Amino acid sequence: MPAAANPYRVNVRDLVHRPGEMRERSLSFAVPEQLGAGAVIVREGEKLDLELRLEGLHEGVLVSGDIQTVAHGECVRCLDPIEHAVEVTFQELFAYSPDEAFDHTVHDDHVDCEPVVRDAVVLSLPFQPVCREGCPGLDPETGERLADVGPREPSAVVDPRWAALEGFQAAHDDDNHPA
Repeated sequence: MPAAANPYRVNVRDLVHRPGEMRERSLSFAVPEQLGAGAVIVREGEKLDLELRLEGLHEGVLVSGDIQTVAHGECVRCLDPIEHAVEVTFQELFAYSPDEAFDHTVHDDHVDCEPVVRDAVVLSLPFQPVCREGCPGLDPETGERLADVGPREPSAVVDPRWAALEGFQAAHDDDNHPA
């Protein structure tokens, strides 16, 4: 993604090498690329709100953030579409020197929050989302939503090895046995 088009990129020129300085920034933009790849994702174009607190330190710039957006997917039990509100926080130090043992650095008086935001959002998404607690799911035989059908007796499961005998009826006559 070109630097000019990167909405995650934040100018920190007024904080660089100024320990004790602090700024707050609010960003709101459409997500340029899908976040996540599981049953629930934040779609490309979904609105993302980012409240940042940027603090100058001796080692770099400490970025703390609150993220709010909406993820979309489907219930893993009944396959109904769902929306999941995403509210997550993060804190990351962007070091001045790439030689130090930090994951992120300040480049050209800017910090790129994209990898940090992406990791925070994706790790907060539910692995197996459900539309509601206790969703009964789908009927394994008919595929109908059990919430629409209501409770019913499960049909007897016949072992396939005995299925050939299902139509067979034995004649029982305990009093008369042919000799």
